[in-house]
Amino acid sequence: MALNIHQLHIFYAVAMKGSFSAAAQALHMTQPAVTMQIQSLEEYFGTKLLHRSTKKLQLSEAGQMLIPYAERCLALIRETEQAMSNYAVDLRGKLQLAASLTIGEYVLPQLLGSFGTQFPDLTLSLKVMNTSQIVEGIRANQLHLGLVEAPITDPDMVIEPVMEDELLVVVPSHHPLADREEVDLHEVLMYRFVLREQGSGTRQVMEEALSKKGVPSSSLQVVMELGSTGAVKSAVEAGIGITMLSPSSVRHELTLGLVHTLRIRDVQFTRKFYAVHGRASVLALPAATFLTFLRNQERMN
Repeated sequence: MALNIHQLHIFYAVAMKGSFSAAAQALHMTQPAVTMQIQSLEEYFGTKLLHRSTKKLQLSEAGQMLIPYAERCLALIRETEQAMSNYAVDLRGKLQLAASLTIGEYVLPQLLGSFGTQFPDLTLSLKVMNTSQIVEGIRANQLHLGLVEAPITDPDMVIEPVMEDELLVVVPSHHPLADREEVDLHEVLMYRFVLREQGSGTRQVMEEALSKKGVPSSSLQVVMELGSTGAVKSAVEAGIGITMLSPSSVRHELTLGLVHTLRIRDVQFTRKFYAVHGRASVLALPAATFLTFLRNQERMN
């Protein structure tokens, strides 16, 4: 009997989840089926991998030894899926994605249109959620892949930077800076700001970049804090203040001539967007193909 990769996957899921029932739920299997596969793997190796008790599931010494090998096997399967996804031409099924606000509303729609054109038989589903909801959706196997605006620390998740974004100063079309392409930092600080709320990814990137230049966030003339990018854009258009946003989020307003974007000289407001998926699961081919598609977009940019 040859070593069964599927059984290694099940063993790893049980070890990571800490119980047969949790692993069964994550793998969409019945608990008896999970138990049977673990028993078969133990028979193959001729040793116990797990110590079962009513209180806690524990790895045996052999089980602990097997964990890094199982991780490497799963990682190699992921790499194989992603390598072969470059050659996928006839994808079918459903791809269930979720993204945080800026990515989901302003970045992904255009990319999904291009991806959907390449794979017309694939059904795409995108939900806009916060990071914790995305992680829980992946953990519950309700989502294949998530895209978030900041790295997260979760032992159950694989995190990978896939795209880079830059924040620009956004001013209304009638603003004194509207005829400029680049300004000095001290010039921008003369004006009032309309910003996203404290804790938002966009604001965090801006404040961290300014802090590196010795400009504390308290020195900004913040006249309004708003809970959505759309509200911030409306306030800027109305002349209430200026702001900093991703150019992808003001693409429509730029086309209509409602706002103007410019850079601050010698200050970089860049950030990464991250793909998130479950460590104990293998990416379905549609998800692996989309991940490869995102990497290729970043290389082209």
